[in-house]
Amino acid sequence: MAAKEKRKLKLSNVWQEARALIWTHRSRLKVGLSLMLINRLAGLVLPATSKFLIDEVVGNQRSDLLPTLALWVGVATLIQAGSAFGLAQVLGVAAQRAITEMRKVVQQHVTRLPVAYFDSTKTGILISRIMTDAEGIRNLVGTGLVQLSGGFVTSAIAMVVLFYLNWSLTLITLVVLAAFAVVMAYAFTYLRPVFRERSKIYAEVTGRLTESLAGVRIVKAYTAERRENYAFAKGAHKLFRNVAQAITGISFITAFTTVIVGVIGVIMIQVGGQAMVTGEMTLGDFVLYLMFTGLMVSPLVQIASISTQVSEAFAGLDRIREIRTMATEDDQDLERRPLSNVEGHVTFEDVWFEYNDGVPVLKGVSFDAPPGSTTALVGSSGSGKSTIISLVMAFNRPQSGRVLVDGNDLIEVRLRDYRSSLGVVMQENFLFDGTIAENIKFGKPHATSEQIQQVSKIAHADDFINGFENGYATIVGERGVKLSGGQRQRISIARAILADPRILILDEATSSLDSESEAMIQDGLNALRRGRTTFVIAHRLSTIQSADQILVVEDGRIVERGTHEELLARDGRYRELHDKQYRIERNRFINPGEDFTPAPEEAAPSSHASSASPRNL
Repeated sequence: MAAKEKRKLKLSNVWQEARALIWTHRSRLKVGLSLMLINRLAGLVLPATSKFLIDEVVGNQRSDLLPTLALWVGVATLIQAGSAFGLAQVLGVAAQRAITEMRKVVQQHVTRLPVAYFDSTKTGILISRIMTDAEGIRNLVGTGLVQLSGGFVTSAIAMVVLFYLNWSLTLITLVVLAAFAVVMAYAFTYLRPVFRERSKIYAEVTGRLTESLAGVRIVKAYTAERRENYAFAKGAHKLFRNVAQAITGISFITAFTTVIVGVIGVIMIQVGGQAMVTGEMTLGDFVLYLMFTGLMVSPLVQIASISTQVSEAFAGLDRIREIRTMATEDDQDLERRPLSNVEGHVTFEDVWFEYNDGVPVLKGVSFDAPPGSTTALVGSSGSGKSTIISLVMAFNRPQSGRVLVDGNDLIEVRLRDYRSSLGVVMQENFLFDGTIAENIKFGKPHATSEQIQQVSKIAHADDFINGFENGYATIVGERGVKLSGGQRQRISIARAILADPRILILDEATSSLDSESEAMIQDGLNALRRGRTTFVIAHRLSTIQSADQILVVEDGRIVERGTHEELLARDGRYRELHDKQYRIERNRFINPGEDFTPAPEEAAPSSHASSASPRNL
């Protein structure tokens, strides 16, 4: 796959985001700016008194001025301390609030993006967008911009004083500072893409690390620790090179700043010393000039540092904006009509679908599932069964044809309304890191303890739950790792029963159960299916014999359809699958110690499987 062209940061677009952010927090920024100005003005008092101390108190023996000068310095110091504390409180809180709100907004937006986006984007990258990129905005609504403004004000005031004391020396100093500004502009042109690339690299490394930790059992099972270590080390070194590149640039800026300060010092000694010899400046004037030169140069150096931080903030905002401009399912729902009182009549009309251009996964699929009926999907791996289910759940859209619910095209109705009528028990029974009770009531948050226990009994989960020391308050761990596969499956079934959906999806709902456990909860599944439109994918054909219709899917087409008895009598593909599975199960019963592998057509994906999405395998 060709690498994507590197996207350039568009300052005009990012500035719109930054301006909106600043406007939202304008009240606190105004207070912060006022405190910053008070702080900087109070900071001018101490250097200003140096002239009077040297020329008047020391030179003219005016010791009577000492109490007044000391009072002014003391009051200015207290004002500086108070304004600095208030500034940190006002802008620190504003920055954290802005970061929190931005994270909430981005997270809410991401969760409403289409499923196809998640299929092509690593989890670590999304986490980086939500958590890391939002951190940069502290430099816009925190002390960053205010310090930038305060630095300009201090430099401007200092420059006026310097021109008053010695205009020729000040002009020479400004020429040196202009050269400094040119070099800074070039340096930031170099550093800005480095900062942007760093977040991208960090997201990639985080994404790979997240996958590695989540799949640690697979890693260990295949003794792939070294490969994962190498993959992480490769990403970590790439991040290191980026950071080293940034450090080199920042170090150059720091070194060049030191040179500039030295050059200005040399000029001041030469020109200022000559001015004192000729009587153009007093000793007090020279000391005052030195201090105000520091007040002018120091903010400029600080401005360079803050500009780096603002560049990082702009890069983060650009990445956040990239996500926020993507259309969400809610955005699409605004143009669709509401859907209420779903009965569950699902119809496919000549549906074609492909994950990759030119490689169709479904080819003209048509069927009708009346309300309350059970439709089973069987076929080889990669034949298109999971893709049909994905279209039923509106996770994907057909390239052509229609998927209808109660006569309404799913493209024309609001997804939120439709999905509120769905219940799912997936092949991968995902549980959240919480209690068993919290996982069961996930689809119905306000369910009572009695309701939770009732559905657990139907799913035959009540017995093993009560066997735990903490019962329904037992923590299941990340992805339910503390439970067995069968236990996770039964909790998922209880969750679906409690949600009381009109359309039910059972994707290998008993794949993690042995025959005895499967028979135990079969009545629970039957109770769950009763009165609901149900779609079932099952490798064990014995579990779907009661289905109202069975669709045999091969190579993206429905090659056979009918009831269990009808398909057996037809002596076609379904009969072939049934007989092979029956022989395998019978041999396992007779010789339980032997290993029986399914026939190649059951074990291997179809010829198109390699082009399909992993969810279709």
